[in-house]
Amino acid sequence: MKASRLLSILMLLQARGRMTAPALAQAMEVSVRTVLRDIDQLSAAGVPLWGERGRLGGFQLREGWSTQLTGMTEPEAHALLLAGLPGPATELGLGAAAASARLKMVASLPSGWREQADRVGERLHIDPVDWYRTQDAPRFLREVADAVWRARRIEVRYESWRGQARRVLEPLGLVLKAGAWYLVARPADAASGQGDRVRTYRLASLLELKVGAAFRRPRSFDLARTWQASAARFESELRAVQVRARVSPRCLRWLANARIPFTDREGDEVTIRVESIEQGARKLLGFGDEIEVLAPPALRERMAQQAAAVLAKYPAVGS
Repeated sequence: MKASRLLSILMLLQARGRMTAPALAQAMEVSVRTVLRDIDQLSAAGVPLWGERGRLGGFQLREGWSTQLTGMTEPEAHALLLAGLPGPATELGLGAAAASARLKMVASLPSGWREQADRVGERLHIDPVDWYRTQDAPRFLREVADAVWRARRIEVRYESWRGQARRVLEPLGLVLKAGAWYLVARPADAASGQGDRVRTYRLASLLELKVGAAFRRPRSFDLARTWQASAARFESELRAVQVRARVSPRCLRWLANARIPFTDREGDEVTIRVESIEQGARKLLGFGDEIEVLAPPALRERMAQQAAAVLAKYPAVGS
């Protein structure tokens, strides 16, 4: 455990440059005192690092010095192999680089682990696209990815449900969600305090793109945390109508198979959230007579109207 922690400190300093003891302690989830002891041991072992006091100080390695990738644990090696699966890398134009990096990484593993590395590709395949859906093919994926890597602004024409609009954005990160690529970005005027919050844009909805000048990324930005908050907010806003329904045991299984969440189950009654009255009627009519909407009344009325319209198109046989 201690050896792994020492190596992790080296990797952090090598990847991020200068870091303070509190920052290292937070990243390692240990105390500052533990970090200082580890730094002393690394120095005693001949690792060329030094520290500087003051607000802008911290610990850093000698310029140009780096350690070899050793000491990797077996679970870490498996995780790195899984992270190198070729699909997303190929879409970003990095397929060849990913394959080359994987070969170099496998070659550096102990001989006993190389066989396990080969098993990953033979025995595990990840398909991120849901059933009966096609994967997005964003026209500007590689250009946006390059703007994210190089921290350059982009001017886009974007189409949403409100219509088309032009935006100047500072791209902060890319997310692949269920086969669709999303850009996490902030309006260019947000950096001066005049703009709106960080937002999410579906790349397939970009109609035009022009790369602009460089910008300064916010140091405190956390892509994973921002995406989680955005996704939770989106789902909350998307399912704004609360529906109380009576369902059969078969319908319960259908809801689970369709991954439609339901809550507050009491006997054969459940609560389901839908986007709107119109969307709820379309979705819930698909369950036929296995479900009865109890509330809200507007949804019951809309479902009755749609059911009557369907019956009008299919008169009873022999009538």
